[in-house]
Amino acid sequence: MITTDLIKIADNQGSVCGGKSRLSCEDSSDASTAVCSTESEGSVNSYMLSPGGRRYFKPTVDASRIPFRGQVFETLEKGCKFYTDYGGLSGFDIRKTTEKRTEDKKTVILKHYVCNREGFNDVDLGSSDCSGSKEVQGRRTMSRRCGCKAKFVLKITSVKTYYVFSFVELHNHPLVSESGRHFLKVNRKMTVGLRNIVFDSSKVNIGPSKAFCFAKELYGGYANVGATLCDFRNCDRDLKLYVGERDGQMMIDKFKVMQETCKSFYYAYDVDSDGHLTKLFWADAVGRRNFELYGDAVSFDATFDTNKYNMIFAPFTGVDKHDKCVTFAACLLSQESVTDYSWAFSHFVKAMGRNPVVIVTDQCAAMKVAIRDTFVAVNGLVASKHRLCMWHIMDKFPMKLGNRLCKETDFMEKMKTYVWSSIIEIDEFEAGWIAIINEFKLEDNKWLSDMYAIRSCWIPAYFRNEPMFGLMRTTSRSESENFFFSQFHKQGDTLCEFWLRFQSAMDRQRNETVRLDNESNSSLPVTLSTWFIEDDAANLFTRAIFYKLQEEIMACCYDMQIKRMSEEVDGVTHFEIRDVKVMNKLFKVSVSRNHAVCSCNKFVMCGIVCRHAFCGLKQIGVIKFPKTLVLNRWMKIAESGTSSISVSVSNDCLKMERASLKMTEIWFDFRQAVNKAGVQADRLDYVHKTVKQLNAELDNQSGDFADFTKKDHMAAMLGPQPVGELTILVPKNCKNKGNYFKKRLVSEREKALNKSKKRIRKCKKCEAVTHDARTCPLKKEENAKKKGKTEAHGDDSRTCPEKKQETPQKK
Repeated sequence: MITTDLIKIADNQGSVCGGKSRLSCEDSSDASTAVCSTESEGSVNSYMLSPGGRRYFKPTVDASRIPFRGQVFETLEKGCKFYTDYGGLSGFDIRKTTEKRTEDKKTVILKHYVCNREGFNDVDLGSSDCSGSKEVQGRRTMSRRCGCKAKFVLKITSVKTYYVFSFVELHNHPLVSESGRHFLKVNRKMTVGLRNIVFDSSKVNIGPSKAFCFAKELYGGYANVGATLCDFRNCDRDLKLYVGERDGQMMIDKFKVMQETCKSFYYAYDVDSDGHLTKLFWADAVGRRNFELYGDAVSFDATFDTNKYNMIFAPFTGVDKHDKCVTFAACLLSQESVTDYSWAFSHFVKAMGRNPVVIVTDQCAAMKVAIRDTFVAVNGLVASKHRLCMWHIMDKFPMKLGNRLCKETDFMEKMKTYVWSSIIEIDEFEAGWIAIINEFKLEDNKWLSDMYAIRSCWIPAYFRNEPMFGLMRTTSRSESENFFFSQFHKQGDTLCEFWLRFQSAMDRQRNETVRLDNESNSSLPVTLSTWFIEDDAANLFTRAIFYKLQEEIMACCYDMQIKRMSEEVDGVTHFEIRDVKVMNKLFKVSVSRNHAVCSCNKFVMCGIVCRHAFCGLKQIGVIKFPKTLVLNRWMKIAESGTSSISVSVSNDCLKMERASLKMTEIWFDFRQAVNKAGVQADRLDYVHKTVKQLNAELDNQSGDFADFTKKDHMAAMLGPQPVGELTILVPKNCKNKGNYFKKRLVSEREKALNKSKKRIRKCKKCEAVTHDARTCPLKKEENAKKKGKTEAHGDDSRTCPEKKQETPQKK
């Protein structure tokens, strides 16, 4: 007769890791059976000893959660879920194995579920190569298989339900402790909520690692997340794999849907002879509406490393009524060529309906030719003026002329006086330039001669009479935009990911505009004078523009000297005003009750009334801001006028947006309920009970949610995959001068800048930078002195004279 197995309670973690435990033994009613238990920190495993001394572990769970032979389930899925939940509570993973189906292969009649440690791994000892080649070392892996016999078998009944045909409860290995059960596969699942966290985080350039940390804080601990960091990374990988080679086609399909839902959305694309996407341009309704208001000055610059194909990203940037950057449109181009830029500029004109008044770029030769050929006076359009970035040109002075001239003399200070000034005339600039060139004997410098030849493209003196040309003198607006977008994009983005992050960037930019609108409309800035025209300006203009006007108003009160004032003729009074802040320069001002003109032309170039005009208006007693000096682009109500661009969307789009925002609204409502509960235990218990009851009701419902697979969820997030053969292939990997390559050509200046960033090594003996301590001259001198002393008294240190002097004589 086989003796009764001895039942023992032991914690797997405590027995292996040395946890604290307490052993107790009791005699059972059967004299031949002894029951021993070990209580430890963590979960409780019960195992039995066979007559051969082998341990078999029995899960300790609630009796209602333990399967039994003959148990009936309505469907195979419910039976599988019951055993999966049992494994999660017990501390082991399950695996699906053998199944039998009917002859038509449609119905499962027998299904086996086993412990994931069932069976044994095949040991691969490696193959020896007689040719003497080096053996390939395999990857280090661990084996979980130990031949466990635990299983759960379901068999179909005559009424198409399933019952437990066989159930083996015992395991031949320790079960996972409670503290580690959240690592089991049965307890891990990337739910819809977790996938939304990964997806929504990626839209703002937050990777899966930080998204996992955020989920930990959101769910109250790593054990409550229900997934591991590896699961989050795999989800991010799956998003990229879902797009795959369908990236270009999915991007264009998304644009088609957006144009169908909003007629004002404009896009265009081009492919090469092989069908690979090469050019992409887009402008939404808000961007086109903004161009109607603020499209008088546009900055255009290309940036790199925003997508995995190395296509250059070039946004069209302007200045809005808050003096902030605003994006009108954007494009992705495969090359920095005249053809690509001309294509982008032509579609920009088609989308916006007119040319920009002025466009500012760097000294890119391809842009220069494309602008000259595209933004032309045709079909009633006014040709655009091309302006070069002053900063890029001035930054080249030290490189072209040398640091000694630019940094050790007053050459640059004198040059900046004439180059940057917008209040001098053309003849003053030309005379000053020639005088400086002659003073420093630079008449033969070819680069300076070239810059002087194109002076009409970058010197402010040549734009004094051009409307709104003073808004942008450099491409700093584009540089700011590039930095702004770099916070959202990264080099490995697919086009679909790039578009989602671009939309996030636009949402942030436009939300900032709404915030500034609210501040300007809901409050008034404090005025500093008693002049009523300042109060009028505070009501008319946005806060940023008012502060600029306020600075001019205060300057007109303290820094202006009226040198001459004529009598009023036909309602116009002429002044000669000296500005003490600008080298006591005289400005001619003509003012009336409803208008003012100044020789500084600041209002023409920037749309801002200058201090000289304010001085004349104050002198004749004007208290209301002249309407002719109020530009709509700077007013609080700039967007209130009529527009040909409709920003409305179709009902289908609204339904899609509502469906996509529904989960966010549910989560927000839940957080609101938790906040209302506060820290009161009874309220928190009520919320917890309600949520658990809702979960139970959802579990009992058999709806379409069970069919919402991971692929369906990705389709909802990224868009459906194209059906059939792809007509638009992904872009080829582009190679442009702005992309980083290990073997690219590096200028001497860039080498010097990179070298200057490195920490300079110094000698620890003499603090010199030309050598180190091993080759220090002082060290050589010390070694020579030591060598001379050694030759004087030999190698015996006992006869060294210095040692005799240091050693005191014994008395």
